[in-house]
Parts: sequence; C-alpha cells; structure tokens
Amino acid sequence: MPDRPPPLTRIPPEVVAVADYEPLAAARVEPSAWAYLTGGAADEITLRENRAAFDRLKLNGRVLEDFSHGGGTEVTLFGHTHEFPILLAPVAYQKLAHPDGELATVLGAAAAKAGMIVSTHASVSLEEIARAAQSPLWFQLYPKPDRGLTRELVQRAESAGYQALVVTVDAPVSGMRNREHRAAFRLPEGIEAVNLPGSSPMGGRGVEPGSLCGGLLATAPTWRDLEWLQSLTKMPVLAKGIMSVDDAERAAERGLAGIVVSNHGGRTLDTQPATIDALPRIADRVGGRLPLIVDGGIRRGTDILKALALGARAVLIGRPLIYGLAAAGPVGVAHVVNILRAELEVAMALTGRARLSEIDRSVLWRD
Repeated sequence: MPDRPPPLTRIPPEVVAVADYEPLAAARVEPSAWAYLTGGAADEITLRENRAAFDRLKLNGRVLEDFSHGGGTEVTLFGHTHEFPILLAPVAYQKLAHPDGELATVLGAAAAKAGMIVSTHASVSLEEIARAAQSPLWFQLYPKPDRGLTRELVQRAESAGYQALVVTVDAPVSGMRNREHRAAFRLPEGIEAVNLPGSSPMGGRGVEPGSLCGGLLATAPTWRDLEWLQSLTKMPVLAKGIMSVDDAERAAERGLAGIVVSNHGGRTLDTQPATIDALPRIADRVGGRLPLIVDGGIRRGTDILKALALGARAVLIGRPLIYGLAAAGPVGVAHVVNILRAELEVAMALTGRARLSEIDRSVLWRD
C-alpha cells in the first residue's frame, strides 16, 4: 500500500464547505477503514435517503425583517447553554481517521465550543478525553449483557464529568454493512475499544444464519434496561435510535430525558426512512414533553435550519466530523463546525429568523 498523505496543518483556501473535506479525508484514510467509517447497511438506500430528504425540503425566504433587537443561536440542553445547536456525534475508533483519534476531536470541539458525545467504542479512554475537554461531554453507551461492566462504564463517565448518557437502542446487532465486508475491514493492530478491556477485535461478516433465533438476541437490551440505567445515574438519560412514534411515546412515558431521532446513519436497517422525514411525526407526538435531537445526512447549515423547523432542538454530525478529523485533525474538526454554524446563521437571516425560538415550520416552503 502506498503511504497516505499526513493530515493537513493548514486549511487550503478552496475548502469552504463540508463537502470539500470529504476527498481530502478519503485520501488520508486506509480504504478498508474508510469503508467502515463512511459506509452504510446493505444497498445503502437509507444512507443516501438521509441526504436526499434534506434536498427535497425547500426554504421560504423572507425579506425586510427587523433584526435591530438582536439575535443568537443559543440552546439550553439539560441545564447547559450551548452557543449553537450542533454537537459532535459518537463515532467509534477515531484513531482510524487520525493518529490522535478522539483527543484530536476533543481539541477541535474545544476550539469551536461544540459539545461532543464520546462513543463506548472510543479508541482513547473516556477519562483521558475528559481531561482534555473544554466543552460539554456526553457519553454514548451500548448496554452490555454484563450488567457489572455496563454499571462500571456509567459510573466512570459520571465520575469523569460527563453531563449526559446517550443510550444507543437501535443496534442490538450490527447491520449488514456490505461495503465494509467487501473491503475486509478489521481493526488494525494498536486500535481497540480501550474502554472495554478484553473486547474482541472487530471484523468478520456479521450475523450468521440462525444465530438470532439461536439466542444472540436473548441478552439484547429492553425498556427495562433503560429504566435500570436511569436508576444508576444522576445524568440525564437519552435514547438514541428512535424512528417510530410509538417508541418515542414509550420513551416519554418512561421519563427519558431526551430522544435522538436516528437511523444510525443508515448503518443498521436499510430501507428505513430518512431521519428528517421521521422527525416531524415524532415531534407532533412527544416534542412538547422532551427535547428531540436528530442526526443523519446533515451537510449544510440549511439542513440544520430544516431540522430545527421540524422539531429538533439540536443536531448531531458524524461523517462531517470524520471528514474534518481525517483531513486536518483538530483544526479540521473546528473548521467543519464553524462552517455549519456560519451557514446556519446565514440561513436564519435569509428566512427572517433572529433566534432559534423563532424557527418553526413556516420556515419551509409549502406548495
């Protein structure tokens, strides 16, 4: 394999949008790792639909609005005020994208003043990330069959100062990620889920026929496990991976602090709808009872505005984070966030909205 270029130390002037980072990142990441980081499930229909659904939504431009009273993009989530409604999504094994992995990301998050969600499968310890953080950290949890290990992870996160627990509920098994399988991806030596000592290296072709009915799902998490997790911690507990209004209702009834409307970036069940299409139905059912966050397909500030208009309080960015990280480390992460933040502010101004509280569905063009 030819040597791949190192991360950039300076952002080229022609890099002005998130899309400009993608080819720079792809050139710097080993191809099988790129397949893991950016691929989706099966035929990747949901992966593409996440993006296409945003493009189908049109904005309703407004003119001559009075902005003399000032404005802003601040949003309060679980007692902390964020300067803007963009958080870094939990992405596993970030050392696949950059030698410093999550430590580079947390430095970029600090520079951009962005909140960051740390994956259970981070390639740097959650305590080391917390020591480097200067902006809010949340911890993403995959509940494990070993309740002792799950309890330990939650307690470690709380002790390290993480401010929320984001429980992924839509991946009791891995999706059939064919692009990743074709690339024969395996974790390279020296990269592992360091917060899960002794865990098996990733790789292989996924679920074998008969294994689900053979007992693999017997230990998968249930609503009872979420109730148990709520009893373990003072951190607000969010459910990540809700796409059904009925599941959203159950989350609200059980006192969850928030919901992340997510289809796992198109990485689990293919042919699900786009998250932005699922969002308004969930918002209509439970949006007044708990905050909604959405991820999947966000590449522009206009996408963020559309998500806020349809009921989200904030958004998560995953692949854009990886593009910035792989291309230029902390500088790239911060630049990606700042691009999206600036684009959001411009989109708000051109639709006549000075504050997030003024954004509603009238921002969207209706035929």
